[in-house]
Amino acid sequence: MEVCSSSKEEMEQPHVLVIDDCRATRMIITLLFKKFSCKVTNAESGFEALEILGLSDDKQTSGNDNKIPKVNMISTDYNMPGMNGYELLKKIKESSTMKDVPVVIVSSNSDPTLINNCIEAGALMFIPKPLKPSDVEKLMPMMK
Repeated sequence: MEVCSSSKEEMEQPHVLVIDDCRATRMIITLLFKKFSCKVTNAESGFEALEILGLSDDKQTSGNDNKIPKVNMISTDYNMPGMNGYELLKKIKESSTMKDVPVVIVSSNSDPTLINNCIEAGALMFIPKPLKPSDVEKLMPMMK
């Protein structure tokens, strides 16, 4: 993870982890959060997200606390190969270090059962794609 500046203002920016297997979608969501002055880290899979969060291989924290970024919100796609957004959500919510971080599921799938399952598993919101500036504006006060 790179930090371009160590200014106090940048250190206080909300940090969002954006996970989507589609590069174009990741970039659009990244730009939307950056428009609201967020720092954004990207991952293209649930597995990569777990690595960034220090949760891969069931290692919640293994003495590498200084390398695990503080994340104020996680935005993840639902339909991804290998590990879908629901499976990622469950792993995050099982973690003692990340369970309180708000997770938003962004998906083109609008199946009510899927949406209910995600909300019941701890998702803050289930937002239909495409994510819009008004969606990000609503999320800003909910960041931890």
